[in-house]
Amino acid sequence: MVDQIGAMIEKTVAYLFSFDFLYSPLYLPTTVLIAFIVWKMRGGKAGFFAYLAPRELYGHASTRTDVKLSVLVLLLFGIGFFATFYFAPYVTVTLLLAFEGLTGEGTAEPTSFATGFLAVVVLFLTQDFCRFVTHYVHHKSPVIWPFHAVHHSAEVLTPVSFFRAHPVYYAIQRLLMSLFIGVAQAVVLFLFVGKIEFWLIQATTVAFYGYMLFGGHLRHSHVPLSYGRVLEHILISPLQHQVHHSSDPRHFDKNFGEVFAFWDWMFGTLYIPERDEVLVFGIGDGQGGRVPQPYPTLRDALIKPFRESAAAFRSPRHGASANEAARLAVGHEP
Repeated sequence: MVDQIGAMIEKTVAYLFSFDFLYSPLYLPTTVLIAFIVWKMRGGKAGFFAYLAPRELYGHASTRTDVKLSVLVLLLFGIGFFATFYFAPYVTVTLLLAFEGLTGEGTAEPTSFATGFLAVVVLFLTQDFCRFVTHYVHHKSPVIWPFHAVHHSAEVLTPVSFFRAHPVYYAIQRLLMSLFIGVAQAVVLFLFVGKIEFWLIQATTVAFYGYMLFGGHLRHSHVPLSYGRVLEHILISPLQHQVHHSSDPRHFDKNFGEVFAFWDWMFGTLYIPERDEVLVFGIGDGQGGRVPQPYPTLRDALIKPFRESAAAFRSPRHGASANEAARLAVGHEP
């Protein structure tokens, strides 16, 4: 038993110091540097460390719930629990082999640099679109939404808020991503390459880590990092994701994108905030107000979503809009 606990802790610590963990110390230097630049650009009046870690945010009751959920989620990630729900590579390989068997077009020739580079670009775009769709589904399905609502119920945003999520949310997310990305990767690789090329898939992962190094990890924070109106039609800035967490009705169901903003632009869900726009975080009531915290304790955050999901499934308004579903999910039925 002691050995098992030790192994679990060892795996969790290894995960925390890997690039897979988006708040790994490996990302801290760029996080602090970018925050310092934003602080300077906004006048740098208060002390930098007071700006970087405001007491009112890190001492907030919402943050304490963030921490409790994060410990649980990180333990589950560390021991590989969520890995069982992610099988995109297996879907990709299985479909590629099936495509090759049906067409007889498989080839053992090495992929050229030009073809490989093009395939990486298309794969990266495809994977990010799948992330967009997965996020969209979590908001639009009244049955799935309650498990995602735990994340959106954060009343303040800190880096810890990234892991303020129900374990079922991560399980559903990885199942959907496995299907969407697995199928999409197989199609792209077959059309562009014609055979299994694992290095291409790994290259897209490295590209994603590179993006996270330059501001992606400030999405859940109080640092209003904007890329400017032009670039925010292409890339999702941390400020745009902060808008996604706003309780203002103007911001409902906006900015679903992970890396690229043009998916939201294409589907009419893009919102580019004005300079110094005031954001109030949490779940909105649709009238401009914020719903009282529905998950004040760890027990509420873990148990209530099951009841809310079941109620949404039984509801005659099962096809309700995302915003109405959000209110129904947290027990504030009009």
